[in-house]
Amino acid sequence: MKIIKKAQAGSFESSDILILVEPLDGDFGRKIDIDSTVMKEYGESINILINKCLDTYQVQDIHLIAKDKGALDPTISARVETALKRASQQ
Repeated sequence: MKIIKKAQAGSFESSDILILVEPLDGDFGRKIDIDSTVMKEYGESINILINKCLDTYQVQDIHLIAKDKGALDPTISARVETALKRASQQ
């Protein structure tokens, strides 16, 4: 999947996550920034889940910002998928 524009999904409400994505020029790879109220406890698993979603859609050269307020795994996956589809205009 090719990311061609900025997009977002989700909200900054309790038990949700705001995902912002934008394309990166060149062969930069992935830049993932996570800000979470539960970073100490679940930061690593959030990062793994986001990367798994990016792997599923074969996404590279992306800057992804996640602002989490305690979202569950299915919510995180859905928000990442929606943001990717919006950013690739699918």
